[in-house]
Amino acid sequence: MQKNVMDGLLSEIERVQELLKQYEELPNGAGVFGSLIMRQKIKMAKDSISSGDVVDMLVQYLSLKNCTG
Repeated sequence: MQKNVMDGLLSEIERVQELLKQYEELPNGAGVFGSLIMRQKIKMAKDSISSGDVVDMLVQYLSLKNCTG
């Protein structure tokens, strides 16, 4: 159970990093585009944590929640 925005965002970063590994393992480069998008979303989420911008953290949390496999 997440206690706050930071916990939720960190959990989503971890989840999407695992999903990213799956995309990178797809044959014939089938996951290249998806993995590029996920890498960018992870970077934006980490940047929001660094900045301490809670509103942006919420935006990035929702963005990562939309990443599916």
